[in-house]
Amino acid sequence: MTALTVVPPFKGTTRAASPKGFDAAVFGAPHGTPYPEIDNSIHRGAPDAFRTALAVDAEWLDHWDFDLGGPLLQHGQKICDLGNLKTKPKDGAHNRALIEQTTRQILEAGAVPIMFGGDDSVPIPFIAAYSEQPAIVILQIDAHIDWRQERRGESLGFSSTMRRASEHDHVWRIVQAGARGIGSAREGELRDALAWGAHIVTAREMHHNGVGEVLRQIPEDCDCVISFDCDALDAAEMPAVAYPTPGGLSYTQVTDLIAGVAAKARIAGFCMVEFVPLRDRSKIAAFTAARIAANVVGRIGRRGAS
Repeated sequence: MTALTVVPPFKGTTRAASPKGFDAAVFGAPHGTPYPEIDNSIHRGAPDAFRTALAVDAEWLDHWDFDLGGPLLQHGQKICDLGNLKTKPKDGAHNRALIEQTTRQILEAGAVPIMFGGDDSVPIPFIAAYSEQPAIVILQIDAHIDWRQERRGESLGFSSTMRRASEHDHVWRIVQAGARGIGSAREGELRDALAWGAHIVTAREMHHNGVGEVLRQIPEDCDCVISFDCDALDAAEMPAVAYPTPGGLSYTQVTDLIAGVAAKARIAGFCMVEFVPLRDRSKIAAFTAARIAANVVGRIGRRGAS
């Protein structure tokens, strides 16, 4: 297994050195691909912040979870925490190799990968790792569409995540939920995304028409990888991000999306990115994000149930 940093396990998980024999495997990827003069180390503490946020809840796994309609883990469901990859702030190639290798090892073991980033460049190698798996649909829940060809001369940074995903033969549909405000995309990037066939549902559309606007774009019985950027949430609920923007999604909308995907498809992977621990003075934002991940864990154990 790839070199890992030993950390306390995520809620409901077992500390493990290998994903073999588990239904899902959590790992942290503190750093992705840096841009010149943009510090990606502000996200490095995110994986452990999520673990710490749910440490107390780990003592109550047999209690009723009203998000899920029962206890978090189903009978016999086994989740492991592989720890944090030994990524480096300024070594994008090294970080991408570690992330892709680890994700592939989890998939080869028959488990569902759950990755905690890191900035929004870490999903690029995460998605690349599915090349030997059945073709995937990506549901990106994000304030930004991330279709830049390059930014500051770097084509593998956090502004290019969905552009890079679109170039893979194993990615056959991209659904993007929650876009709002001003991001790195210009008119040309939006045209490129729509020309490729990306289905973009803005936050405003979701507020007016509900999450069904997004779920209608998720095919029945597909393998769906969910890429969740914490800035998809409204700034009032999630201030601990690099670029907080008003008008975002609520916790309930996001967990309804996760439940809706699980009801009609298979959650084949999940990554959560763009959390800034230093902006979370109350620690409530970390708990909110970690509860979203807990909903994913619970839904993986409830495949086919809404």
